[in-house]
Amino acid sequence: MSLPGVARLFIGKPVHPVGQDGRMALSDHLRELRARLLKSVFTILVAFVVALFFFDPIFAVINEPYQQAREALGADRTVATANGIGGPFLLYLKLCGITAVVATSPVWLYQIWAFILPGLHREEKRWTLVFAIVAGPLFIAGIVLGYVTLPKGLEILIGFTQADLTNLVEFNDYLSFFVRTLLGFGIAFEIPVFVVLLNLAGIVKGKSLGAHRPWMIVGCFIFAAVMTPSGDPFTMTFMAVPMVILFLISEVIARVNDKRRAGRAINAGLSPDEASPLDL
Repeated sequence: MSLPGVARLFIGKPVHPVGQDGRMALSDHLRELRARLLKSVFTILVAFVVALFFFDPIFAVINEPYQQAREALGADRTVATANGIGGPFLLYLKLCGITAVVATSPVWLYQIWAFILPGLHREEKRWTLVFAIVAGPLFIAGIVLGYVTLPKGLEILIGFTQADLTNLVEFNDYLSFFVRTLLGFGIAFEIPVFVVLLNLAGIVKGKSLGAHRPWMIVGCFIFAAVMTPSGDPFTMTFMAVPMVILFLISEVIARVNDKRRAGRAINAGLSPDEASPLDL
């Protein structure tokens, strides 16, 4: 591919050519998919290179929850390690890679959304817009809450180490634990959004949510117990309680939406005992 072609691929705006029947050809879909994948990969690679120069501050942010737990337990109870000759280098690449994927998430999520957008109906486009506006802040709020509660979870888990032993924390394992915990909190905060979307699609009714509310609350605590890698009751509760609150809010929204939808129905305000004009 020539240099101008590459420039058009990354800078030019994708087009959606349509045939006489108003549909895109399969080859056009594949070309657009390739262009959007290349844009996403290129953006992640650029962010990865940038993250390599900011490894120290990124490492400090990731390491802070462990250091807080270490100070609470005592410096002699646990020590962080990087095992093997290539361990520190792999940690360097892994941490920068995760940072690049997270930092560029608005770009590649937009590419996914822009690819499927032309195939959506107007009502579906409105739902996806609402989802994008609400889901993003909720996911970030879950990440922040997970980061705040992580030191306490680490303190509880490492605290089970016997007094005569020293807990050696391999930092690559800690990084995986860190990512799973924060993703668990972020996903947990997205569940009420999906409940509202299902209600907007007419699949779930607010009345049904109210009837199954006790089971939903139990389900929130079970989900939190499964999703928190630490398994301690403190972290589980901090995930489950906001989930329950968000679920109750989503139930209220679903009931309001059902009431509004019923008010716009063709038979709204009619009594079942009232005779139809056709029968007169």
